[in-house]
Amino acid sequence: MRNRYLYITLLAVLGWNVETQGQTGTRQVPRLVVNITIDQLRSDYLEIFAPRYGSDGFKRLTDQGVVFAGAYPFDHPDRASAISTILTGATPFYHGIVGLQWMDRSSLRPVRCTEQVMKPGIGTPDNLTVSTLGDELKVSTNGQAKIFAIAPYQDVAILSAGHAADNACWMDERTGQWTTSQYYANEAPNWLLSFNEIRRLNNLSSRTVWRPLDAPQGTAAFEHVMKGENRYRQYLKSALINQDITELALQSVDNLTLGADSITDLLCLTYYAGLYEQKAVTDCQSELEDTYLRLDRALGKLISDVEQKLGKGNVLFVVTSTGEAESDAIDYTKYRIPAGTFYINRAANLLNMYFSAQWGQARYIETSFDNQLFVNHKLLEQKRLNKAEFYQRSQEFLNEMAGVKSVYTSTQLQNALSNHLLRMRNGFSAQHCGDILIEVAPGWRLQHEDTGSNRLSQASAILFPVIFYGGGLQAERVNTTITTDRIAPTIAKAIRIRAPNACSAEPLF
Repeated sequence: MRNRYLYITLLAVLGWNVETQGQTGTRQVPRLVVNITIDQLRSDYLEIFAPRYGSDGFKRLTDQGVVFAGAYPFDHPDRASAISTILTGATPFYHGIVGLQWMDRSSLRPVRCTEQVMKPGIGTPDNLTVSTLGDELKVSTNGQAKIFAIAPYQDVAILSAGHAADNACWMDERTGQWTTSQYYANEAPNWLLSFNEIRRLNNLSSRTVWRPLDAPQGTAAFEHVMKGENRYRQYLKSALINQDITELALQSVDNLTLGADSITDLLCLTYYAGLYEQKAVTDCQSELEDTYLRLDRALGKLISDVEQKLGKGNVLFVVTSTGEAESDAIDYTKYRIPAGTFYINRAANLLNMYFSAQWGQARYIETSFDNQLFVNHKLLEQKRLNKAEFYQRSQEFLNEMAGVKSVYTSTQLQNALSNHLLRMRNGFSAQHCGDILIEVAPGWRLQHEDTGSNRLSQASAILFPVIFYGGGLQAERVNTTITTDRIAPTIAKAIRIRAPNACSAEPLF
């Protein structure tokens, strides 16, 4: 069986028209894979607005695709850790992207996931420590496959593109212009510059109005005028960005001749389905509905136009979600539900006071970030303190604090065996996480007074779909929840290449 797979892989690399017995019988290798990740897509909202969808978008995907219920193999994904898992088939424990930013141990300052100290101002995928699906596709085709990524944000664009991509583009929230990274090319392609010029002539740079496609019956229409210095940031967090993504995707297919030959190409797209300006759902129901309706039309146009250009059987679409959701402005105390605020920097200060009383005045906890505490290892060595004892005392002290559900150490997580600890470990990176991690109780808010960060702790998972459509697949709804690290090996198998080098998950079919 292994020899047969190697033989098929060799034929695919040489450009032969390979066929294989797959999920539904004989299936050709797709000429183009379009990987679509929708930031904050949720199954509940997707289903609520279903009666108003057209026939070309979500309905086509769910009626004609292979549909799974999706989940992430670690807790609290965000768009950066999510997209990295989808494209590497691995968890943050291996690929290193634990979030949009983390605390750099050497400088004790937060760094963004696509930031490199040695390359200031240039977004790079260098912090992604393993290969991506696009990387392996480049390797297997001797660099002939074309890899391109489009996203609203720099981080997702670069992480989905990977190390070996031809390019990635995103909107600069300061200028409203679509831009690229010098990591991939010295300048943006001409067709992207032309797109920016058209948008400038349409006055997006000065004023943009978001009106509903059509006001729902019985619901007051809304109108948002985006202007001022934050107008581009507002645009990025609205339904309007999805039209840009589709237009750029179709232009990239034409200008880069994606899917034009027998060598499979990869186009990675990120759309937006979050709340408008992080308002509570009750305060932006019309905006949320309009977001899903516009998203449905954007996907419908994308699928129809690409299939018309390349042929339905020649394109494989993969659609899923980042699995996160920006928390509503919920006040649980208003309804007498147990809740509160846990201040991580105060916890660090209290620990320092506790240990100073025992071993002398010093800064035993150097800093805190998100739910993590960073231990001063040099100080422990100087004072000849036992690290295991220090961790144990820290856990005992922190577990007594209100709002703390559990406390874990880096040593525990690196040697995790139980299912719950494995989920915690999967979202942990020894290089990018602290030494002590605090799991805040559900309903409580984790706040850092110095950085101003404030997030609600929720143990409940966000339900979302994983859909494979096209590429010769037949419609099927699978009543099994699968984890998103299985997407990359499934695509790799469909296009006859190796899975990314840190991927140990099994293909779905």
